[in-house]
Amino acid sequence: MTDLFPPFEPDKDPRPRRFNAVPLRLLIPNLVTLLSLCAGLTAIRFAYEGQLRYALIAVLVAAILDGLDGRIARLLKGTSRFGAELDSLADFLSFGVSPAIILYIYGLNELQSMGWITVILFTSASALRLARFNVMVDDPSRPEWQKNFFTGIPAPAGALTGLLPAYLLELGLSVPPGFAVIEAGYILFIAFMMVSRIPTYAGKTFGSRVPREWVLPLFVIVIAVVALLVTYTFEFLVVTTILYLLLIPIGFRRYRTLETLHRTAGAHP
Repeated sequence: MTDLFPPFEPDKDPRPRRFNAVPLRLLIPNLVTLLSLCAGLTAIRFAYEGQLRYALIAVLVAAILDGLDGRIARLLKGTSRFGAELDSLADFLSFGVSPAIILYIYGLNELQSMGWITVILFTSASALRLARFNVMVDDPSRPEWQKNFFTGIPAPAGALTGLLPAYLLELGLSVPPGFAVIEAGYILFIAFMMVSRIPTYAGKTFGSRVPREWVLPLFVIVIAVVALLVTYTFEFLVVTTILYLLLIPIGFRRYRTLETLHRTAGAHP
C-alpha cells in the first residue's frame, strides 16, 4: 500500500535527468501560438483604452496566427501534445475572453447584469467548445470523412462572428434604440452554435492539392482578398461573417448527404 501513496519529496530524484536539445521545428509552431495569445491579450488592453479598432484588429491577428500554427506544425512535422494544449489555452483567451470583454465594454454594459451574464455564457460556451474538440480529436472511432467537419462553430469562428455588432459600431452605422438587447440575443445565438452538434465545414483539406490550371487564378484571388481585408477591414469582416452564417445550412446539408452515403455503403458492402 505504501507504493500507492509515496511520500512527497520534491528534492529527492533517484533518476538523473538529461536535457536533450529540442529541434527548432518543434519550437516554431509554439512560438506562433504564443504570438496569437499575445495578440488576444493586447486586444483586451486596447478595449480598456477605448481603442475599439485596434482591439478588433488584434483579435483578427490572433485568428490568423491560430490558423497558421497548426498548418506550420504539420508542414514541419512538429506536432506535439504540448503544442496542442498550449493552442487550446491560447484559443480560450483570444477567442473566449477577449471578444467577451470587447462586447461588454462596447454595448452590452448598457444591460448591466444581463449583459455580463451574456458574456459569461459566451465565454463558457467557448471553453466547452474547446474541451469537446480536444476530446473528439483523439477519438479513434470517428470516421475519416467526419474530420472534414467541425461539431458546432469552432471558437475562432465564434469569436469573429460574435464580434459582428462591434464591426457595425466601428463602421459608424447608426443603431436603433435597444440595440444592446438585439446584440445580447445575437451573442447568445453564437454561443449556442458553438456548443451545438450542428456540423460546420472545417476546410482542413482545402488547398492541399491545387489543380495546375487554378494556380495563377488562386494567386490573384489571394491578393484580392488580402487587399480588401487591409483596405476595407471591417466592411470585409461584416460581409464574410454574414456569408459564413449563411453557409452553415449548406455545410449541414452536405454532412447529412455524406452520412447517408456512408451508412448506405456500410449496409451494402
